[in-house]
Formats: sequence, structure tokens, C-alpha cells
Amino acid sequence: MDTVRQQLPPRVVAALATYEALLRKWNATINLVSAADLPLLWPRHIEDSLQLGSIAGPLPPRAIDLGSGAGFPGLILAIAFGIDVELIEQDQRKAAFLREAVLATGAHARVHAMKIERVTLPPAPLVVSRALAPLPVLLRLAKPLLTEDGFCLFPKSRAAEPEITEAERHWSMRIERIPSRTDPNGLILRVSELRPLG
Repeated sequence: MDTVRQQLPPRVVAALATYEALLRKWNATINLVSAADLPLLWPRHIEDSLQLGSIAGPLPPRAIDLGSGAGFPGLILAIAFGIDVELIEQDQRKAAFLREAVLATGAHARVHAMKIERVTLPPAPLVVSRALAPLPVLLRLAKPLLTEDGFCLFPKSRAAEPEITEAERHWSMRIERIPSRTDPNGLILRVSELRPLG
């Protein structure tokens, strides 16, 4: 954890500390992360999100985060890397937290408190999502929001192979399995060249 913080610019460390304090405060009343995860907030959630900033090459300037929840990974990427991120979260209480966190940290992010299927946004070159749904569902939700030459980053466990097999029945895609730097049982799926079959 300390090594990761040392590699970040001081303004990013300060903004992430502001975010962390706000999450701990809000978590007392709404379930943003499990109580058991609070002592592991940095390695399990913040560092896990930060790795997406470099694990698959440079980030494009804009991204869409599906089912943002507490802001992992989208808000963390906006804070740490200065990219513009659209945060889609239908839970109104979580969306209220995200709005406050965006204001408090100065992140380049906007919150859309509605179902993903109802959001109308220009497609982005990057779509991210963490712990939202199985891969076939993620791809269906991501496709309308992804530019033709864009890619998706989806953190998953190594047990995701059945999801990949099912998704390949419905989609033509290039899929790369990148080992997670924070979870020995984790993978980052980088999906590009996404086209529906049939």
C-alpha cells in the first residue's frame, strides 16, 4: 500500500484520502462496501481500481463506468488519472454519495442515477465495470456505450471461464486475460473488437 501511495502525485494521494474518509463516513448509513472490507479498503478496492490505469496500456481520455456503486473503478480512475468518467449508478443513495465524492475530490466525473439501459451518452473509448454482472450481460450493456475502436476492462476472478465461454456464443471479440496485480485469484478481462454474432 505504501509503495503504491509513494508512486502517486501528492495531489492524487490527498484526493484519494478525501475520498476514503468520505466513504468511511457514508458507509455507516449506506452499504457501500462490506464492514469486513473497511480495513482492506486500499488493497482490495482502491489499488484494485488503480491498476486499471496502467495494466492494459495508457487510458483513453474518457470512460463510462457501469454500475459504479461506491466508485470502483470509475471514480478512482477519474481521481488518479484525470480522465473524464461517466458514472452510472441506479441506486439513488449510492449516486448521492458519488456526487458528493466528485465534488469533494474535484474529479472529472458526472453521475447518472438511472438504469444503464436508459442512459443516453456518446460512446466512449473505454467502458469499465467491477462486480456488476456476468460477462454476457456486461457486453450487452457495454456495446451501445463503446466506440467502434474502444475496449472494455472488467475485473473478474479466475473462475470466470464459464462466463467467457457463454459470451463467446453470442459475441465476436478479442479477449485478453491479464493477471491482477492485487488479487492472486483475479483477472482483468480486456475486451475489444466487440461484434454481436448472428
